[in-house]
Amino acid sequence: MGLHHHHGHAHDDGHGHHHHGKGASKRALLIALLIITAFLVVEIVGGILTNSLALLSDAGHMVSDASALLLSLVALHVAARPPSNQKTFGLRRLEILAALTNGVTLAVISLAILWEAYERLRTPPEVASGTMILIASLGLAANVAAAYVLMRGDYRENVNVRSALLHVLGDLLGSVGAIIGGLLMLWFGWYIADPLISIVVAVLILLSSWRVTKESVNILMEGSPARIDVARVSERLLHLDGVKGVHDLHVWTVTSGFDSLTCHLTVEDDRPSYPILNEAIRLLHDEFGISHVTIQIEDETVRHAELACEHGGSAKVGHAHGHSHS
Repeated sequence: MGLHHHHGHAHDDGHGHHHHGKGASKRALLIALLIITAFLVVEIVGGILTNSLALLSDAGHMVSDASALLLSLVALHVAARPPSNQKTFGLRRLEILAALTNGVTLAVISLAILWEAYERLRTPPEVASGTMILIASLGLAANVAAAYVLMRGDYRENVNVRSALLHVLGDLLGSVGAIIGGLLMLWFGWYIADPLISIVVAVLILLSSWRVTKESVNILMEGSPARIDVARVSERLLHLDGVKGVHDLHVWTVTSGFDSLTCHLTVEDDRPSYPILNEAIRLLHDEFGISHVTIQIEDETVRHAELACEHGGSAKVGHAHGHSHS
């Protein structure tokens, strides 16, 4: 049929919803930043005056909250810039870099709290528990407000906003822990509760930081999205009428909410390629939610898959052959 290479490209980011989500996320990040910053000084001063590690660790975490929120806000703003010839995807990955930075920062803060708590376990200092409870309660209110605002943003789809929310939720846990520790010290004089509560909060924050850091690194390493089964994608494409093979299949995330796919489809000789191409694009969009798709259609005279395999190329990823299904 004289068919060698036909390329199909589908690009539909759902711009209306995408931009609305970004706008809501920006507003949420800005309001949360103002709330956290307004309370930050109060908690630092309160932690010093009461000599409470739980309160100071909460304040230290709140400093990281403010930095994380600011970093996320800047990344969202800069990432919205249009693509250029040098950066053909634009600066979308800045959001992921911001999320990674936030995740690593959370881990460092958690380890610092654990070390200080270990030191205090040996000789727990006396703490002004009444004042500590009051300040921690105010901190809790500030964190609840900030978390509520961020949850109204696009946190489910956007790893950057989610990392900022995790910062705030970790700080919220810190405030709860400080209140519990303060009550134990006020009622029973258990000053060891201060470092113990700090350890529990630090471990919880460390677990949260691991999750967001792992997700960010997976995106930066061009790993396939967790929600997409690449083997299943290959299988579904192979079952399209007229498709005999699938190779060079790659699925990755450019940034939150923006997944991409490229692949080569080997089709039967003398079969029209465009109906197959349209069906493949529709399948990927409807079943897997992938809208940014580039597909190369080949007939059996093209030896691209075999050549790539001979040279140790990436054609082995998602490589499958089969018979047509009518």
